[in-house]
Amino acid sequence: MVGKLTGEVLYKGNSWIILDTGGVGYKVYLEQDLYNESRENENLSVWTHLAVRENALDLYGFETTEKLAIFELLISVSGIGPKSALSILDATSPTLLRQAVASGDTSSLTGVSGVGKKIAEKIIIELRGKLKLKEGEVASNENSDMEVYEALTSLGYSAKEAREAILKAPNKNEETQKRIKDALRVLG
Repeated sequence: MVGKLTGEVLYKGNSWIILDTGGVGYKVYLEQDLYNESRENENLSVWTHLAVRENALDLYGFETTEKLAIFELLISVSGIGPKSALSILDATSPTLLRQAVASGDTSSLTGVSGVGKKIAEKIIIELRGKLKLKEGEVASNENSDMEVYEALTSLGYSAKEAREAILKAPNKNEETQKRIKDALRVLG
């Protein structure tokens, strides 16, 4: 129905904006990165998903069609609503999500608010055939990644920062201590 909106940001609420397109103001819930980048009185273009519920019509906006497609895959999983799917996208990148699904890494998803072990397992099972690694991406080494992730979060880094550092750090096949040092270099 509404696939893309372009207009001026009139107002920023709590994780949503009012986007004026041709004299009509649409309330659009945004992914966190896009929300942080948006500014009032500036133009913005978003790819949208219209969530139809019994008592509401909500628009969710994304910077790229890739993030929109992943959002739509996530909400196709029973037990995952639009707010949870948005939280998952805010906490991880599309690449990290594909790697978690490919490797069966539930721990990458359980750090997200509202996602427990059962929901994480359900996401991995239901999306395994639908959300595939792109060329050049490899499934992560779950145990080593989890140790690095736990070390980084215990040092005060957010779940998203830790996951991105693990992805960007070189030497994926090194011992855990070396991988922690590499991840810290990425973060520093």
